[in-house]
Amino acid sequence: MLLGFASGLPLLLTLSTLSVWLVEVGVTKTTIGFFALVGLPYSLKFLWAPFMDNLKIPFFTKFLGRRRSWILLTQILLIFSLIFLGYSNPSVDPKLTAVAALMVAFFSASQDIVIDAFRVESLEKKLYGAGAAMIVFGYRIGMLSAGAGALYLASFYDWSKVYLLMSTQILIGSLAILFSKEPELSSLIQTNKKNFFGWIKNSVINPFKDFMTKGNWIVILLFVVLYKFGDALVSVVANPFYIEMGFSKIEIANVSKIFGLAATLAGAFIGGILVNQSGIFKSLLICGILQLLSNLFYAIQAYIGYNIGFLIVTIGFMDLASGMGTAAFIAYLSSLCNIRYTATQYALLSAFASLGRTFLSSPGGYLVDTFNWIPFFIFTSIAAIPGIYFLIYLKRKNSQF
Repeated sequence: MLLGFASGLPLLLTLSTLSVWLVEVGVTKTTIGFFALVGLPYSLKFLWAPFMDNLKIPFFTKFLGRRRSWILLTQILLIFSLIFLGYSNPSVDPKLTAVAALMVAFFSASQDIVIDAFRVESLEKKLYGAGAAMIVFGYRIGMLSAGAGALYLASFYDWSKVYLLMSTQILIGSLAILFSKEPELSSLIQTNKKNFFGWIKNSVINPFKDFMTKGNWIVILLFVVLYKFGDALVSVVANPFYIEMGFSKIEIANVSKIFGLAATLAGAFIGGILVNQSGIFKSLLICGILQLLSNLFYAIQAYIGYNIGFLIVTIGFMDLASGMGTAAFIAYLSSLCNIRYTATQYALLSAFASLGRTFLSSPGGYLVDTFNWIPFFIFTSIAAIPGIYFLIYLKRKNSQF
């Protein structure tokens, strides 16, 4: 769970929390939407995952092992990049802010590669559902700190101090990894390094070839990209929406972040139980429909305007459905991985999932500026339908269910 915390902390600091900062200095919603592209490393991390899956770090690997050494190194680099982001000034040089945010995203994505591999290799397959729920718990608590915690701090301190304080919390994950045990790796995972080309084949080519042997692998990737697409569109412009509706940073922190976390954790708990009792397919289908419906509440909120009571209903439904869907989704991604190539394959799948959060969701701000809030939120619900369609298609083809 503590590793989930370290994994979840940086994400909002380059997305929704950063968007509040950008709104305050007068950046347009269109530009804020395209800031989602700094999440590109989350989509491309499978490109360097094979190297992190196999390369040893001098000194670190000897004492900590392969997985723990990479986690600790990426966390150190994350701390420095978060401090750099905090001392950038988007009102003067938004390009520098974008570069700093890109660095945070790169080291965060690299950390996720190894944490995901560490989790999958440390658990038996029957525990994937419970493990996914624990990761979501820790991840969401990290997001709470980077969301509500950062907004509270920003009400009293400037943003540079906020990001400095946020960076120190990465140390929680560092302490967790120092006191954790390196997973016992099967001999199947060991790398053939007799020659460079043999190493490339084993660590880069074979994992992708293995994944491509799965039936309907292209449809699997389409489903992975589109399942959370509607949620991603909303998340890109959620904080600018709250601010435009007249909610203060403290109100956003209390309702969207704190109450929203409670709803998400409840959803993750329910999602973990649902996976264990009903299976992955039924869980994904139920959660997908709930996610679709939850976006319509934002359209109603846009019509009503400033109303704390209805905001609680909107965020409660949205985050409950999102937490359930995330737990089921992580369990599904875990079930797709071959233990021979854990880090590379999980990174590939989670990278495709993040495409909805980066490339596909980046025009969200432009759509709001063009069509306004109500049509936009209706569109986000429609955007969730293709993911549900591909899920049903895969079930009919009996692909990994």
